[in-house]
Amino acid sequence: MIRKHSATLHGHRTSFSLEDEFWTELNAIAKARAVPLAALISDIDDQRQPESNLSSALRLHVLHWLKSKRAS
Repeated sequence: MIRKHSATLHGHRTSFSLEDEFWTELNAIAKARAVPLAALISDIDDQRQPESNLSSALRLHVLHWLKSKRAS
């Protein structure tokens, strides 16, 4: 199921929609990196292409993370 989430990035509140599975994996990535979830989301937002939206950037980050784990 897709759910709306919100976060404060650089002092501005934003929202994004993610499937529950992606949300679960984002939390796992934050835990594995020992960083707050908000910091991880902010970092992903900072690195995304300007024409990309945050929801897509978060999904792609999860995909790349899982693929890198599988390759290890």
